[in-house]
Amino acid sequence: MIKTIQSRLESLADEPTAGILRRFFKTGPGEYGEGDRFRGIRVPVLRKLCREFLHAGVEVISELLDSPWHEDRMLALLLLIERYQSSSESGREALYEFYCTLTGRINNWDLVDLSAPCIVGRHLHTRDRSRLYRFVESSSLWERRIAIVSTFHFIRNNDFSDTLALAERLLTDPEELLHKATGWMLREVGKRDQPLLEAFLEHYAIAMPRTMLRYAIERFPEDERKGWLKRR
Repeated sequence: MIKTIQSRLESLADEPTAGILRRFFKTGPGEYGEGDRFRGIRVPVLRKLCREFLHAGVEVISELLDSPWHEDRMLALLLLIERYQSSSESGREALYEFYCTLTGRINNWDLVDLSAPCIVGRHLHTRDRSRLYRFVESSSLWERRIAIVSTFHFIRNNDFSDTLALAERLLTDPEELLHKATGWMLREVGKRDQPLLEAFLEHYAIAMPRTMLRYAIERFPEDERKGWLKRR
């Protein structure tokens, strides 16, 4: 099956689109996506392809995750999400552990954002969350992003404590991609409980990277946004 899927992916490749994606996902020397390769396949096409191969097993998903092509890895994650959602409790545990051992292949922000809430966040919703705190201290940018973005699942269930605790740990992170992700999660908290977000900002706005703060207050009225930004 892997050869059939890869053949389909090759047939869908589009070099002009690939060029755009290489620039968008910062694949140049020294950039966060350095060396990543793109076929030039858009996400809606990959979602359609996922529906065709829902019966693909974990071995196929693993091979796709090992691919140097970004779209192959995205398809693998789409298939993994579908398999997780349809699995038994024991099957979900195995798939969650499988995901956590392969974070080195979930190596761009769109791959993290697609999969972390659906697998890690969903799995840990009623379980011990200590792995998120190990991830947030990781040297891997992508594991740190998995830690904070996974909490989107908790936020959707009005559970905010881990988002705030992890955000506090990321205040001094050097990576702008983490500033953006953390600010995004804080904004999502604020959509559901603005007083809680404002209380967090009262403590941390002065120490918060400007990008993180700007993302967190994006939905505030303009005069309030200006007031918070003046604290930086």
